[in-house]
Amino acid sequence: MQPLDNSRETSTPRPRTHTLIGRSQALKVVHQEIEYAARSDAKVLITGASGVGKEVVAHLIHTRSRRRHAPMLTINCAAMPDTLLESELFGHARGSFTDAYRDKRGLFEAANGGTVFLDEVGEMSLRMQALLLRFLETGEIQRVGDERNRANANVRVVAATNRRLPERIASGDFREDLYYRLNVIHITIPPLRERRDDVAPLLEHFLRQFAVEHGVPLPASADDAVTALEAYDWPGNVRELRNIAERLTCRCPGGVIRIEDLPAEVRAIATPLEASGAKKAAAAPAQALLDRMLLKGESFWDVAYEPFMARDLTREDVRHLVRVGLEQTRGNYKALVQLFNMEPQDYKRFLNFLRKYGCHMPFQRFRMAPGRQGAETDS
Repeated sequence: MQPLDNSRETSTPRPRTHTLIGRSQALKVVHQEIEYAARSDAKVLITGASGVGKEVVAHLIHTRSRRRHAPMLTINCAAMPDTLLESELFGHARGSFTDAYRDKRGLFEAANGGTVFLDEVGEMSLRMQALLLRFLETGEIQRVGDERNRANANVRVVAATNRRLPERIASGDFREDLYYRLNVIHITIPPLRERRDDVAPLLEHFLRQFAVEHGVPLPASADDAVTALEAYDWPGNVRELRNIAERLTCRCPGGVIRIEDLPAEVRAIATPLEASGAKKAAAAPAQALLDRMLLKGESFWDVAYEPFMARDLTREDVRHLVRVGLEQTRGNYKALVQLFNMEPQDYKRFLNFLRKYGCHMPFQRFRMAPGRQGAETDS
């Protein structure tokens, strides 16, 4: 999400490229809607949570439309009071208010032939909504304080809001007729938590951008750090990810971004992920040992007992073997001795080993039904 520019007049602005980064299916739908919108001059309403990239979408619509060679001017409707907002949109005549020393064109006149992007249009007062509606219906502009001269402008209006406008209409805070004027083409941008596939490519994009901007080497990202970032819910959406990427670029220039480098709110998500990963890692070698016994016919004593006594296997590894074996034998330890390729006379030795080292598991929990297997004497 690019930072919004509340003024149409800036000195030597830094060139910005607007692009949607990601690979999620949700973003592909947004790209498709942008292409549809760019083919016409219809008004567009872009909705989505704060920070999802609504201004980026507006710029893409403009740059791909037939108006791309004309200006696109942006204003944040929530950033100024009514009197100033009216002057910014429609212009004013000299002497119409204090400090009005000269006539001034408004955004709609200045962008004639191009596009005006009204960000946070849902924050407009009812009075400003009425003025905007009148312009959308007639294309006629009347500057503040000028009752005589009126002008017409040919501009395309693209509006955006993080508000739920139907709810604002129901509460009487937004005009229904204005809503239908703006809502010709409606593009909804899902929050980042609903398109987690976009987190990794966005992170890479921002890291490259800030490495160039700050003149530092590009950092790499450890897999577990990326996994934690993808699991995070991103209440600030792309804008929040962008800020974190800039922080990480400055913190780890040319190095590797690890979990400990992430903000505390993201690390809080990483802790349960690490625990889950540890369980999977523990199960992986145990599964290889099971394959040796069940598929290759090797004995438990060779596969598990000797490595355990040499401290190459953990208690949890052995418990995993026993757990899986008991699931297959429905809790029958005698059948487990046979399953693990031991001699029948090894039964008591096997149980003694399990009990001594805390690897024994109660057989009852694995029974499918009472009496299905032979009586056990090891409980």
